[in-house]
Amino acid sequence: MITLTEKAASKVREIISAREDKDRLALRLYVQGGGCSGLSYGLALDYAREDDNVVEIDGVKVLIDPQSLRFVKGSEIDYKEALMGGGFAINNPNAVRTCGCGSSFRTADDEGEPDTCC
Repeated sequence: MITLTEKAASKVREIISAREDKDRLALRLYVQGGGCSGLSYGLALDYAREDDNVVEIDGVKVLIDPQSLRFVKGSEIDYKEALMGGGFAINNPNAVRTCGCGSSFRTADDEGEPDTCC
């Protein structure tokens, strides 16, 4: 379904551990329309909803709504350190085109609705 690298799991655990509601929080991966390639990734801390797909990886719960799952099935979430700060990156085998910033994509079956480039 979805995988997290060790670095990504460690960073999510670190972020969640600072929160009072850490026992209920999980990482949500979602897809929405927009971005220069038509679809955009989103990551947020959230609580599980009834229809979510929930996967637990290395002590981190990952939530994905059914609509987003079809776009990100088989993806890997990584965390990368960079000179200007770190950030999460998504490696998506379903993406046939991606934006230079890495937060926007399109699949063979869905172009989404592109916005101006980030």
